[in-house]
Amino acid sequence: MEFSNITPIAGPRTSASPTPVDPAAREAAREFEAMMLGQMVDSMMATVKTGTFGGGHAEETWRSFLSDAIGAEMARGDGTGIAAQIEGAIARYRQGGAT
Repeated sequence: MEFSNITPIAGPRTSASPTPVDPAAREAAREFEAMMLGQMVDSMMATVKTGTFGGGHAEETWRSFLSDAIGAEMARGDGTGIAAQIEGAIARYRQGGAT
């Protein structure tokens, strides 16, 4: 198996980033990361048994709100690096180097 064409994943962006910072792209990337993480958390929470506390229609309704809040908090911390990757992809696309 050949891995020479794989680009390593960079960590969270620092202030010394070579790509110009576009506030709209950064915000869109963070919103995307928050949405994706929220959906992942919601899927995980759906598999957890709540026991005697919780359950029913109300829990199903409000669980998505909790999942979204957890996902947004995870994205706010820049801990996963997904937003940085999306932001970099947007910058490359705008510069004409869509890879």
